[in-house]
Amino acid sequence: MSNSTIGNVWVYIEQDGGKIADVSLELLSKGRELAKELGVGTEGVVLGKKIGADLVRTLHEHGADNVFAAEHEGLEHFTAVPYAKVIVGLVREHNPNIFLFGATPVGRSLAPRIASELQAGLTADCTSLRIDEFEDRAAKQVLKNKLMQIRPAFGGNIIATIVNSWKDPQMVTVREGVMPMGEPQAGRQGKVTKVAVELAPEDLAVTVLERFKQESSLNLKGAQVIVAGGYGVGSKEGFALIQELAETLGGAVAASRAAVDAGWIDHDHQVGQTGVTVRPRLYIACGISGSVQHRAGMAESAKIICINSDANAPMFSIADYGIVGDLHTVIPKMIKAYKARV
Repeated sequence: MSNSTIGNVWVYIEQDGGKIADVSLELLSKGRELAKELGVGTEGVVLGKKIGADLVRTLHEHGADNVFAAEHEGLEHFTAVPYAKVIVGLVREHNPNIFLFGATPVGRSLAPRIASELQAGLTADCTSLRIDEFEDRAAKQVLKNKLMQIRPAFGGNIIATIVNSWKDPQMVTVREGVMPMGEPQAGRQGKVTKVAVELAPEDLAVTVLERFKQESSLNLKGAQVIVAGGYGVGSKEGFALIQELAETLGGAVAASRAAVDAGWIDHDHQVGQTGVTVRPRLYIACGISGSVQHRAGMAESAKIICINSDANAPMFSIADYGIVGDLHTVIPKMIKAYKARV
């Protein structure tokens, strides 16, 4: 179905060497949901030196009705100026209604430049998106089919709903893992629109001379069991107990921001609003009080166990099972019981 009165929903597709970032596929799923409600199409925008057929097929199978493919030597590696120039030109030509970006280092560099050039609104780090009407009291009008851009604000103490009353596109960035990735529809087909790219020498003033890449050995997003430690663990050495429980259960180690800020564990392990968003089958929170910021990153876990000496810790409010006690006493007993059962 198409609605000629408003533009389509666009998703910026972040890729490196033909590998699509997970957040882009997650946003395609969400974009398709929003587009269906609006009665418009879902389109992906991908830039690179060479856009392979396999990459395009993956985007179609994940919900893209059309893929704008911009190919140029100067687009082989991400640099903000040429990428922004190409995308701004596309937006002005096709007038999308909504434009979604991943809140990655690339997305956080690119989206503000595009929004500034287009004088469009941009909301960062959204945790939820929906379509609704909005009463603009200043203009004394009701705006229909607007994107409700929902995100924590004031340090996570409130949840703000932001609406862009400026001209389209309505632009947002969304962190990886916040939106669930839908199952691909094998064999689904769509269009490909080749983009004519014209870059001046000044657009390529910054060039990538050499790249160093190191794959992370940690994959919290894919872990089915996560054992997370907070400030209540007490020390860097205390995380050895968290690690032992995780290894016993075949899971991964995570942490709250307080534990990371204390220097007890690397930031790669951080779960929450400023960390990773996870949805494991089992999440064991050890010594984590359960701030709004942390819960935003793990509240959709299938089963949650909370271990805390404070019976009033907010984490208990979302836990399926709660254990009030000293984690240094409780965890060894859990490990012993699990090993005995196995």
